[in-house]
Formats: sequence, C-alpha cells, structure tokens
Amino acid sequence: MNIALLGHGTVGRGVDEIITERVEGVDVTRILELPDRLSDPRMTASYDDIVGDPEIELVVECMGGLEPAHTFISAALAAGKSVVTSNKAVVAEHFGEFARQARTSGAALFIEATCAGGIPWIASIQKARRIDDVTSFSGIMNGTTNFIVDAMLREGADFDVILGRAQELGYAERDSADIDGIDVRNKTLIAACVAFDVDCAREFPVTGIRTLTKAGLDLLSHHGRTAKLLGRGAQADGRYAVAVEPVALPKSSLEANVPANFNLVTLEGTTVGPLKFYGQGAGMLPTGNAIVQDVLDYMQGIRPSYDFSRDLAYDPALLSSDYLFMTTASVAASEPFDEGAVLVRDISAQRARALLGEALETDAASFMAAFPQEG
Repeated sequence: MNIALLGHGTVGRGVDEIITERVEGVDVTRILELPDRLSDPRMTASYDDIVGDPEIELVVECMGGLEPAHTFISAALAAGKSVVTSNKAVVAEHFGEFARQARTSGAALFIEATCAGGIPWIASIQKARRIDDVTSFSGIMNGTTNFIVDAMLREGADFDVILGRAQELGYAERDSADIDGIDVRNKTLIAACVAFDVDCAREFPVTGIRTLTKAGLDLLSHHGRTAKLLGRGAQADGRYAVAVEPVALPKSSLEANVPANFNLVTLEGTTVGPLKFYGQGAGMLPTGNAIVQDVLDYMQGIRPSYDFSRDLAYDPALLSSDYLFMTTASVAASEPFDEGAVLVRDISAQRARALLGEALETDAASFMAAFPQEG
C-alpha cells in the first residue's frame, strides 16, 4: 500500500522511521515539503502530485495548524483518499465537516494521534461506547504543563524558570497553546465529540497555568493537594458540559503523581466504571506510533465513523465544584481559605472562569483551581 506524508517534521519523521523499520506492506512514496526542503527523492512541494496520484490511497497529515491542513484534508477526503491525522487544532475546528466529507466520499478519517500521543485514547472511548454511555472523562492531556508542574514541585523552582527549560528541551511551544490550555481545549473538544456523539460547542471555559507560582503550589501542599491542568467532560439526562482548568487534587490521587511529560486520562462508563490510561502524551515516536496504528487499522479494513446526531444541550451546571482563588482581588460570594486565598462554594466551571476574569482585571497574577471535595 502506498501512502503520502504531509510534513516531515518531528512527527512525520517518526512515522517514516516506524514504517520503514517495523511495518511490511506499507511504502511512503510521497512526502509534501516546502520547496527549500526537498532533501529526499520522495519529496514534492506540489500537493497535486499527491491528491492526483491514483496509487496513493492514504494520506497522513502531520503538519499542524489550521491552514493549509484543512484544505489538504478536505481535498484528500473529497478525492476518496482516507486520511490519518495528528493535527488536533484542525480536527477540533472542522471535525463535523471532515466526518461528513468522509461519509459522502466513502473515505475514512482516523484521528487517534490527535489526543494523548501514544495512548489509545480515542479507540478506547469508541470501544467503551459499544456497550456503555461514557458519562464522564477527564485527564492530564498535555505533557508540557505536567512537566512544568512536576519540575516546580520537585525542584522548588518558579514557573518562568521551568518554562524556559521546557522550551530549551523542546517540550514547550514558544506560543501560549500549552500553558494557556489551548492544546488541552482542542483535545477535550475532540474527546467530547467521540464520547458523547455530539458536535461539541466551540466555546467553553478554558483556563491554563500561566499564573501558577511556587507559593501557590506550597499553599496547596499545606492542604494535602497539588495542581494539575485537566480537560474534563460530563453528560447526563440529555445534557453535557466540558471545561479545561487547573484542579487541586489530593496528593494521594493517581493524577497528582503523574511525572514529567506523561499523560493520564480517565473515562467513566455506565457498566465498566472508571478506566484509566497512562503513557507518553507526545513526542516523535509515541505520536508516530499512534499514527501508524491507524495506518494498520486501515490496512485491516477498519473504518471508524463519527456520529454527531445526539441532541444534547450544553449545560455548564454539570461541571460544578468548589473553586479556590489565589488573588488580591475581591471575589464575589467567597469565604476565607488561607492567606491570599479564598474559596467559592459549588459553582460551575463557567461561572468560576468568569470570576477569574474579573479578578485578573485587578490582579494579573490571580490563579484559580477547581477544589473538588474528597471522597
């Protein structure tokens, strides 16, 4: 089987390496690259060389970004070529469109590598859905932010120091997609679409860890907790909600003890109960592995489908908790918690994000975390 790669950066090289060394019956015959980077005879700067080649039946997109990835994926699906992608941003933005195009043309869309790196997260949600409703999911879905929090805890260093090191190591992007929760937002949206069979709302509460400090972690530690950035979703009684936010977790929880740049994601099914999945959430070979798993599924005749037909209403109240605010600003309906920190009882993630926005207008260093009750 002949396939094409769109992009030969970190992930694309990983896919090429795994297929060359470990997979029989698959040949990477074309690689789309920029005109000044055509260092391999398989490379071309013209997408027409790929989408117009009848011998290429599968296109692997690992470019990142919205454009031209959106145009290239759409063109491949319209031409009847199946697509494997690791691009969570473009899938989050255009998931419904891609799914409809695939159904119309008879092509298939594979998205395992968009979420949680090498963890078989999407496949596990789909497998659970064969029997159960997925009533909720949550997890650490971004290795960069987990690396930062873990290093701050282990070394007693502050945020900016560890962020700089993460950027030097190539874990953190220079932009704000990781630390402001945008990466987790995209993964949470995709997971909600698959778990709840709904074209998930694009607007929901998203809060990152930009204002997390060593002093804040020390305060949480004094109360037996630590902060982790989680993507979360829940559904019940024809309603659903999603959010991305720091959560103050008990130190005894599995999530609180996830080290370095690893991920841990959980789903809750009606009969199976909680299922947890742990592993590398990013990187050349873990993400490449997830892509190649999709390629192998395609070879075996597996064709995933996505159903967004459920009429679920978005209800922020489904994700409610106590919330901790570390700020010098006044926070409505709050009660004292500790020096420089207050607690607001039983509010939705949406309301909490609004309160944080108000606090940031007065104190740009304000930090917020969901503070769930133990037990």
